[in-house]
Order: sequence, then C-alpha cells, then structure tokens
Amino acid sequence: MTLFSRIINGEIPCYKIAENQQFIAFLDVFPLREGHVLVVPKVEVDKIFDLPDSYLQEMLVFAKPIAKAIEKTFPCARCGVEVIGLEVPHAHMHLIPINTANDLNFAQPGKIKATDEQLQQIQARLLANL
Repeated sequence: MTLFSRIINGEIPCYKIAENQQFIAFLDVFPLREGHVLVVPKVEVDKIFDLPDSYLQEMLVFAKPIAKAIEKTFPCARCGVEVIGLEVPHAHMHLIPINTANDLNFAQPGKIKATDEQLQQIQARLLANL
C-alpha cells in the first residue's frame, strides 16, 4: 500500500483541498512553492498513463477549479502542472503556482519547510477561493 493510499484511507492525515469518489487533492507537505497541491486518483496505479482513459480525462476536470483557486490565491503567472511519479509509486499530478518554467524544477535546492500552522493557513486560503 502506498503512502497516498494510506492518506486516501484516512490512516495518515493530510491538508485536504478537494475530494470526490475518484480523486483527492491535498497540499504537498514538502512543497516547491507555497500552494503546491497534489491531485491523486483513489485507485492505486503506479504510472499515470496506466490509468483508465476516463480517469485521465476526469483528473484534469477535477483539478481545474483547484488550479483556478491556486491562481487566485497566490501571486503567480499561472498554475503549472507536472507529472513525475518517481517519489511515490501511485499516479499523481502536481499543481504549482509558477512564474517561470524553473519553478517546476524538482532538482533545485530549497524546497519549502512549511510548519503545520503555515500549511493550515495555506489550506484555509485555498479553500476560501475554491
């Protein structure tokens, strides 16, 4: 069972942004930028392109209002979308407020070390704009 499946099952707490029967979105606790959200299908599949076609379509539709809330909440040129899938063997996409392409560079040093209080504040700000 993956870390994300444990979050989906409620075994590990998260800073939830949105949820439906197929997907959950929550804050990345090691964000590249303030407002970094993970969108995760509830079905445990390692590679995103191994998801059924309907999930791929619906994942973007599920993510759209979250991306709009990110753009409204944080100063950025747009909400970037990235799929890497190496950190956790469970398909997921990253929604990150960006101003340059380098803002999506996971190899760069300096991931944010957000406190519980900061993550709660970010969650509240995003939820207010969702």
